[in-house]
Amino acid sequence: MTSNSTGVRDSSSTPRAHSSPGRARRLGLWGLAAVVALGGLGYGGYWMLDGRYFESTDDAYVNGDVVQVTSEIPGTVIALNVDDTQPVRAGQPLLELDPADAKIALANAEADLARTVREVRGLFAQSQELRAQVEQREQAARTADEDLKRRGGLLDDGAISAEELSHARDAVTTTRANVAAAREALTQTIAQIDGTTIADHPQVLAAAAAVRNAALALRRTELISPLGGVIAKRSVEVGQRVAAGTPLLAVVPLEDAWIDANFKEVQLKRMRAGQPATVRADFYGRSVTYHGHVVGIAAGSGSAFALLPAQNASGNWIKIVQRVPVRILIDPNELKDHPLRVGLSTTVTVDLHDTSGPLMTSAVRNVPLPTQPSAGDDPAVDARIAFIIADNAGPEANEPVRLSGKGRSESGFGVLARRP
Repeated sequence: MTSNSTGVRDSSSTPRAHSSPGRARRLGLWGLAAVVALGGLGYGGYWMLDGRYFESTDDAYVNGDVVQVTSEIPGTVIALNVDDTQPVRAGQPLLELDPADAKIALANAEADLARTVREVRGLFAQSQELRAQVEQREQAARTADEDLKRRGGLLDDGAISAEELSHARDAVTTTRANVAAAREALTQTIAQIDGTTIADHPQVLAAAAAVRNAALALRRTELISPLGGVIAKRSVEVGQRVAAGTPLLAVVPLEDAWIDANFKEVQLKRMRAGQPATVRADFYGRSVTYHGHVVGIAAGSGSAFALLPAQNASGNWIKIVQRVPVRILIDPNELKDHPLRVGLSTTVTVDLHDTSGPLMTSAVRNVPLPTQPSAGDDPAVDARIAFIIADNAGPEANEPVRLSGKGRSESGFGVLARRP
């Protein structure tokens, strides 16, 4: 370094003082590029070896059965035993309708059954009476025939007059007509009771069905929970008049909730039933992770089942990636420890390593919905009907009758015979 006569240093002869910072900056940039390159290679290796076997979506929601409780008969609500958010068990009474009308209808149906049994019993008794009447009139017809034969031989001898013989012939005609009328009456009665007993007569069966219908209406005045769950969507109040089929409230069985994850169609190529999945709900955050598996892929995309499906046949068409619901079944023990609510948002990740499974499996829920017994199966009602029939029927109640060919009279008309 030199200085001039003024004492100022000449910078042209000084070494480059800024060469070291520039070199360090270049080395830093190269180092950053190397880190990025190594990170990219690492991520690429991870994606090739493992990452590409996972598909995730945050377009996933908790779903479950929402069992609507409706009234099958019209009535006025006189008792309401539950409210929203209340847990209930299967068979627990939910609400009650005024049973007064149903009780009156049941009493009327039981009275009709008793009256019908007595009417059918009268038909059985009438058949016996008509059979005796036929035999009586057949005997009268035979007597008239014999009288006519005797008088026919006495006319030539002059023992009787022609007028008396004419009266005998008229008597034969009258008695034969009486026999025919009695036969027709008996045939009509037989047609109503042939091969039946009082208990299984069509009129009695119809009256018994009316009793069952009235008893069923009375039972339906009390609404019970079809399964265990939590009450939701209650829209009924005490004193309200409800019509048949009106939704009153809903029961949601939370122990059988599932996840509907809406994956893009390009994510479904290797997705199969049985593949493991992890689920995180926004409700609990990242602190709770559910484990489950895929049970099936929906039959169509969400837009296909929309109220107004897309129509892409026109020329004004823009391709939009569709999403297809995939059902994820969660471990029931984890669901019991951390219950979910229908409609909650979740994030789902599916492991696609194993692609040997089918697209759909038959087991699509943890707990099958319980089978409800038929409301018409009531042994107490059957016993009540049997008591009414036995109380109003005579000894003919268990004795079917048929038109027997062995019991034919001389005139050729069949009479009633008891079936052994």
